[in-house]
Amino acid sequence: MAALRSVKILFCWGFLLQRWLLLVDSAIGVNWGTVSSHRLPPPVVVDLLKANKIGKVKLFGTDPDVLRALRGSGIEVMVGIPNELLGVLASSAAASDLWVSQNVTRYMGKGGADIRYIAVGNEPFLTSYQGQYQSLVLPAMLNIQQSLARVNLAGYTKVVVPCNADAYQSVSVPSQGMFRPELTQIMTQLVSFLNSNGSPFVVNIYPFLSLYQSADFPQDYAFFEGSSHPVVDGQNVYSNAFDGNYDTLVAALSKIGYGQMPIAIGEVGWPTEGASCANLTAAWTFNQGLVNHVLSNKGTPLRPGIPPVDVYIFSLLDEEQKSTLPGNFERHWGIYSFDGQAKYNLNLGSGNALLKNAKNVPYLPSRWCVINPQQDPTAVTNHMKLACSVADCTTLYYGGSCNAIGDKGNISYAFNSYYQLQKQDSRSCNFDGLGMITFLDPSVNECRFLVGISDSSCSCVGCGVFCALWIMAFWVVIYLRIMNSL
Repeated sequence: MAALRSVKILFCWGFLLQRWLLLVDSAIGVNWGTVSSHRLPPPVVVDLLKANKIGKVKLFGTDPDVLRALRGSGIEVMVGIPNELLGVLASSAAASDLWVSQNVTRYMGKGGADIRYIAVGNEPFLTSYQGQYQSLVLPAMLNIQQSLARVNLAGYTKVVVPCNADAYQSVSVPSQGMFRPELTQIMTQLVSFLNSNGSPFVVNIYPFLSLYQSADFPQDYAFFEGSSHPVVDGQNVYSNAFDGNYDTLVAALSKIGYGQMPIAIGEVGWPTEGASCANLTAAWTFNQGLVNHVLSNKGTPLRPGIPPVDVYIFSLLDEEQKSTLPGNFERHWGIYSFDGQAKYNLNLGSGNALLKNAKNVPYLPSRWCVINPQQDPTAVTNHMKLACSVADCTTLYYGGSCNAIGDKGNISYAFNSYYQLQKQDSRSCNFDGLGMITFLDPSVNECRFLVGISDSSCSCVGCGVFCALWIMAFWVVIYLRIMNSL
């Protein structure tokens, strides 16, 4: 009887803890990506976060410079494990121990970084991956969890898996939500693991993509001001896509027995250019509406009064080296431009009425590369293609802020983007005599000709090489450890 009573007490405490997690007020955080050739020094970014009272940040990796800068900041951190490492972490406890040692415990402790979450993979169940990582996620999570337990961090640092919203679906209305059939079993196991370890279900929701990808999607349904095309689901009425998508997940979780599972939003946001529906006004309207909606603690029809436990806006900064395969907008999700200057007045509900800009930005000198007005611009096509194949020219295309600056303006913008990418090396402004360096800012209205940042950080390509070398070294260390244990 005593044992049975103990079990009942533990069950009650577990239920109350779960309810407490659900009822905790939401916090607004940001995603901090670094796929840029103009990287702000991490200490400058951390100061920017602190100035804006942003207390949570989600990273996509474990950049040592970033984690060192976050030490002692008081900012709660989610670090990420790339999908490419899931295989080795799933198959080797030694690899998992080493990863935790090098990327978590090294930076924690008194006065260290406050690492609260480890994201195992990034949207590993995406349909486009065709099941490539599906069998690796749970074993990798289990190994990471056990590694955390061995260093007494399992109760503090939680393991999560950021999932794309395509992991679940609905025939028509949110209440019919369910996980994709091929994922039902693994999602049941995944959610059971998360639940037993006190971790939330992390999902990425993008109403922008729903609008961008479908001409029939009602535009006002993507925002939070009400819709002329609401979705009626029995007694529940949905006036915005975020709530509809969120409750589709709630319904899917309920169908596998976890209807009370805490949910965190890993990514949500709106780009400022690169598509007809991507602009400053739309980005402000969506993000401000999102913040107001979440912080009102109104919740959703299926979870009234229970908002997400955390919401991470995507993203903090523009990343001009990201792939444009999804669209040119992919490089323009930031609430700040690459150099930490606010694009629009956003109130994050943290006490600051408006966003504060980054300080002590180490800009390169104020000079730009433009087309020489004395040269014939008709011979520039190949040079412009070369410049834009390396540097970012997405603002010149349809939906971009520099789309209407004329042919010479387009050429100058391309030349300057390449010139700044090359850290203002004078040779990079030659273009067979077609380019010239000027000290007069050629920016036109909203079209801003950038000045690069002086930093020693590697470019996107360089970081990719570094990452590949790091993974190779990681494998070598694991191999040597295994061989020594034989």
